[in-house]
Amino acid sequence: MALPGELLYADDLVVIAETEEDLIKRLNQCKNNVENRGMRVNMNKTKVMQKAARRLCGVSGRGVGSNSIQCTSCHKWVHKKCSGIKGSMYKVLRSFICRNCWNPVISTGQTSVDIGATANLEVVDKFSYLGDMLSVDGDADAAVEARI
Repeated sequence: MALPGELLYADDLVVIAETEEDLIKRLNQCKNNVENRGMRVNMNKTKVMQKAARRLCGVSGRGVGSNSIQCTSCHKWVHKKCSGIKGSMYKVLRSFICRNCWNPVISTGQTSVDIGATANLEVVDKFSYLGDMLSVDGDADAAVEARI
């Protein structure tokens, strides 16, 4: 019996939910359904991808507006004041790399979703589903790069 809001094929599953609470509920329902049929879900390979309601600064985590620049490495938007750029952003538009990419130890976003006693799931910006690369921003760049 399939759950609403999911795509299922062989051993790949995508569960779609509006809230984190709904996601946890759906994942646990799916896991229980699979286990009741004598199979198991490898929660170590399970990932979570969240779509932000608005663009957030890759450094501060706060909403960005028109006075921001996109990192050419991670493609996250960064406030000018968080970027360290002095003067015009136009001069570095095509080569800007944010401080998180220069120093990847720094992390500002959510990195996991706790789904109770069963697992703590890693939050990712992109993942492979049925051989195609899906990304949080919905563009095809990651899919194209994966095929080149």
